[in-house]
Amino acid sequence: MKTFPTLFLLAASTAALVTTLPASAQQGSRVEQQQAPSTASELQNVVLVADAVTLTAEGLLIARGNVEALSGDIRLTAKEVIYNNETGEIRLTGPIRITQGDQATVIASAAELDSELRNGIIHSARLVLADQVQLAATKLTRSDGRYNVLDKTTVSSCHVCTTGEPPLWQIRARRVVHDQLEKQLYFDHASVLVRDIPIFYFPHLRMPDPTLDRTRGFLIPEFNHSTLLGYGVKVPYFLPWGTDKDVTLTPYLSSETQTLEFRYRQAFKNGGLEFNGALSNDTIGTKKTRGYVFAEGLFQLRRDFKLTFDLKAVTDDTYLTDYDYADYDRLNSDIKITRSSRTENTRFALYHYKTLREGESDDEIPSLVLKAETERRYLNIWGGELRTNIEAHGHVRRSTDDVVGRDVTRANASVQWLGDWTLGNGLRTGVTGALAFDAYSTNNDSTVSSFDSGLVPSLAAYLRYPMSKTADNGATYVIEPVAQIAWTGGDNLDIANDESTAVEFDEGNLLSLSRFPSHDRRERGLSTAVGLNWSRISTTGWRGNLTFGQVFRQDPETNFTQSSGLSGTSSDLLVAGQISNQDGLLFTGRAIFDTRGDLDKAAARIGWTNETLWLDASYIWLEKDLAESRASDISELTFDGSYRLNRHWTGLMDWRFDAVSGETSEAGVGLEYRNECLRVGLSLSRRFSTSTNVQSSTRVGFNVALLGFSVNSNNKSYDRKCG
Repeated sequence: MKTFPTLFLLAASTAALVTTLPASAQQGSRVEQQQAPSTASELQNVVLVADAVTLTAEGLLIARGNVEALSGDIRLTAKEVIYNNETGEIRLTGPIRITQGDQATVIASAAELDSELRNGIIHSARLVLADQVQLAATKLTRSDGRYNVLDKTTVSSCHVCTTGEPPLWQIRARRVVHDQLEKQLYFDHASVLVRDIPIFYFPHLRMPDPTLDRTRGFLIPEFNHSTLLGYGVKVPYFLPWGTDKDVTLTPYLSSETQTLEFRYRQAFKNGGLEFNGALSNDTIGTKKTRGYVFAEGLFQLRRDFKLTFDLKAVTDDTYLTDYDYADYDRLNSDIKITRSSRTENTRFALYHYKTLREGESDDEIPSLVLKAETERRYLNIWGGELRTNIEAHGHVRRSTDDVVGRDVTRANASVQWLGDWTLGNGLRTGVTGALAFDAYSTNNDSTVSSFDSGLVPSLAAYLRYPMSKTADNGATYVIEPVAQIAWTGGDNLDIANDESTAVEFDEGNLLSLSRFPSHDRRERGLSTAVGLNWSRISTTGWRGNLTFGQVFRQDPETNFTQSSGLSGTSSDLLVAGQISNQDGLLFTGRAIFDTRGDLDKAAARIGWTNETLWLDASYIWLEKDLAESRASDISELTFDGSYRLNRHWTGLMDWRFDAVSGETSEAGVGLEYRNECLRVGLSLSRRFSTSTNVQSSTRVGFNVALLGFSVNSNNKSYDRKCG
């Protein structure tokens, strides 16, 4: 894209252009010609349109009346253009308007420029950058083809109305220098005014112009108050490092802490990485120096492989919550190499886990996990689909004590064939046959075998009969009964349950051969699953789905926990549904009821997004179950949302409520004002102590952003209108 000097070069090109016109075409009601300019080799061809063009005996070329010149995305309009062929001087009489797409606009009453347009004066000039920031000056001096020097300048990104009402904020300076090469604005003796009242004074001030993507300098500060950390201020400083990387350093100073936050980003030809972290010296922790670092990256490798990593480390369990950086109870880190396609899914992964939970020890959880897995699909094999899976897995604990220091290595392989058919009456049927091999090696656990292995044959057949109907109002109804009979052989292995401790029963695994999340537990014996799917699709965008399901077994399954809803010879009743509409509403819910009609598990979530509302609310209920390390019931409601009260004001709220204890665990409210040139945010949040690891704290935050400079304002719905 052309830079801003091209706007001025266009005027010279138009003058040079009309000197080449033949004499017979230099007078008339309208003149139009296209030809490459001779004085600016870098310019595109220019189209000049004027009511009249004349050439005087003194060597003056004069274009009068609705003068308009076009070149690419650049457009110049003026009342009169006079070019002196002997001196090379160009005079433009206004009103003058020069635009280059949406990057820059110059409006002036008159201008005198040299033939190279490197020097000159523009009177009563107004410069508008990226349709966001406008600079009004009594005089604009063009210097060396690079600098625009504006005298007695007023700068603002707010709407300036002709009523004379002052803008919400503005900067008045004795002089402003616009460096078009570096895309910087330099202010001399600048005063920041709010509603025409001086608030701050700066002898010298530098700010980027809005067309610059990144530049060195301070970003918008943030003020906050915390009952743990006291009153504090954060002042970010952004430092580009070449064209492919940058660093942001944010000193955070308060009465209780001295903290340096940092972010490092770097882009590569095949990917990128980012580091976020902080170092603190405070009075609230047990350690003198505290900190954290998170690192993540993504790189494309050869042969369609992809490398990703997500690493997390922290000095102590409470640092992240004390500073409100994150709300983790475990830090999960991983390095993965993956390749996915329609017929293959391959993964090599290394995982690391660090607990932040009260009462849980890093020595007794699988802190290091290594996994290698590949799954492949072969289509059109014996009229169906053949799938193969090979997986190797190992996890270790720091402890070497018996049972609590258990380490496990396993290998699993399976081959599966799937075939499905649709009969003439619409009945759909399918058959699945599989053979799996499991081998486990266990160390530091005397309660199970050190090595065990076995073969697992499986066979299943299902029936689905979808039926549809269209109502008089155009809505479509679909009802589909489903049924499956399955058998899985083999014997249970003498191994510990390390990976299948939390089991979910949902509409996605109703027809599965095994509903355990891993291979250390498998459903065995003869079983039947039945279900019913119902859906309604309206012509106005409303859509609803409802699923019922239940599983029956010949022999009771003792490896499932009571709250999973799958134990015994018959499972609990699964009920799941979803509702959505064209206005951005989405509701999903799932519940498991036992034979007495009591809830074992329930979860619901509602999201609603439109022009004025953003809402995300969820509810979860989990019954007490010691087998799933849950000593008491869990009933929790969370809410996070914002509502646009009017054009400029937006309300914010988040809330987390523990229904078992009847207490709020987290709550926050906020209010934001925003227009085309300013954003002001005020927030209040409270975190209530739920353990000795988390202290109760209250935070108050306040931030102000001047939109148009370092923060762009591209959403025109916030713009104010002149009366």
